[in-house]
Amino acid sequence: MKKLLHLLLLSLIATIIVSTNTSCSDDDNCSIAGRSMVNCLLYKINPETNVRYRDTLTSLTITALGTDSIIINNQTNVMDFSLPLRYTSDSTILVLHYDEDEFPGITDTLYFIQNNTPFFESMKCGYTMTQIITDLTYTKHQIDSIYIRNTNANTDGTENLQIFYRFDN
Repeated sequence: MKKLLHLLLLSLIATIIVSTNTSCSDDDNCSIAGRSMVNCLLYKINPETNVRYRDTLTSLTITALGTDSIIINNQTNVMDFSLPLRYTSDSTILVLHYDEDEFPGITDTLYFIQNNTPFFESMKCGYTMTQIITDLTYTKHQIDSIYIRNTNANTDGTENLQIFYRFDN
């Protein structure tokens, strides 16, 4: 009887440990969606024919203004990239640094205004943040124009921005 009681107690403890570990494990997939990003594709437009072409930058580094944060570090042959927006502020300022050999000392700055809205995911996962671009201004050193296709930052790769570079580059 005593052995049976010990066995039942041991089984109960094992069940509690397994269920506790399972509820806190990666199997919950709280971060399966990942962080919402602003997805940017690069283009050129021929001003004579108005034909749009996909563009490729030789190299690109993107930093967050006023911080030591490097979003993209010297990526080569860039046709698209994804940008995070700040959770702790309603604005995000990012600096695009181009290939030094091709465009020495030239940068462009993207200034986003966004709405950050906490969204309750679940008891296990807590809150996530939905972010909507409400305004975008930018410098025009290498960038010709930017078209906002989708204002909602997302996790599924949906194109948010079409960034058009000068055709003569």
